[in-house]
Parts: sequence; structure tokens; C-alpha cells
Amino acid sequence: MQMLIIILASIGAINWGLVGLGSFLDINLNLVNLLLGSVPALENIVYLVVGICGIVVLYAHLTKKCKM
Repeated sequence: MQMLIIILASIGAINWGLVGLGSFLDINLNLVNLLLGSVPALENIVYLVVGICGIVVLYAHLTKKCKM
């Protein structure tokens, strides 16, 4: 479970990096939006799950429960 959480948080971080890059290049590089944009509810669920995974990773690092 811990590895899945780390992977999802990493995917979210990469996606945000692509969003930032896309904003400089004036193109949509938001992979979640490109893949799931036709289903906004599913897109929002993905954002929510990735955000929760990010919080779990942050908590694990702050409390020294992560072995990375």
C-alpha cells in the first residue's frame, strides 16, 4: 500500500510539473485532464486521491515513518 501511495503522489507531482511547463508553452499538458477530461467527476476523483496520497507521504516523512 505504501508503494502505491508513493507512486500516485509521484505521478501527481509529475503532472503538476507538466501543467507548469504547459503554461509556459501555452499548451495543455495536464495528463489527467487530457485522459479523463470528458468525465469531470472521474477527473476530480483522481485529483482527490492523488492529493490524499501526497498528504500521506508528507505525514510519513514528517513523522519519520517513511524509510525513503
